[in-house]
Amino acid sequence: MSNPGSRRTQAMVRGRQADTERRRARVEQALRDLQKAGEEVSVTAVARRARVDRTFLYRHRDLLSEVHIAERAPAADAVGGAGVSRASLMADLAAANERNARLAGRIALLEGRLSQLMGEQVFAEAGLGAPESTEKLQQRIVQLEQDNADVRLKLDEALEDLEAARAANRELTRALNQPG
Repeated sequence: MSNPGSRRTQAMVRGRQADTERRRARVEQALRDLQKAGEEVSVTAVARRARVDRTFLYRHRDLLSEVHIAERAPAADAVGGAGVSRASLMADLAAANERNARLAGRIALLEGRLSQLMGEQVFAEAGLGAPESTEKLQQRIVQLEQDNADVRLKLDEALEDLEAARAANRELTRALNQPG
C-alpha cells in the first residue's frame, strides 16, 4: 500500500515543476518578443512581460544569463551592426550635457568680452577712452584671457576623450571578464 501523504507530496512536486516550466516558457517567449519588437531588454521588462517576479529570473541563472546577453546585444533593426545599448546612450547623453555646460561657459565669456569691447568703443567715440598705453595693456589682457579660454577648452576636450577611452576600456574589460 502506498501512503496517501506521499502521493499528495508527489502530486505537489509535479504541480510545482509544471508551474516552473510554464513560467520558464513565458520568460523565454517574453524575451523573444522584446527582441523582435526592438524594445529595451532588461530583467524588469522581461519579468513584467512574462508576468513573473524578478526573483524568478534570479533563481534561474540560465534565464538570467539569456536576459543579460540580450541586454548587451544590438537591436534587431540596428543598421550595419552598429548596435546602440542603453549604457552607450547614457554615456553619450552625459558627454553632451558636459559639452553643453562648457559651451554655456564659453558663451558667457564671449558675451562679457563683447560687452567690454562695446563699452570701450562707446567711451572712445565719446572721447572718454583710456590713454594709449592702458589700452594696449587691456588688449593684451583680453588676448591672454582668450588664449587661456582656448587652452581650457582643449583641455576639457582632451579630458572628455580620456574619460570616453576609460569608459570603453572598462566596458571591454567587463565584457572580457563575463563568463561564457
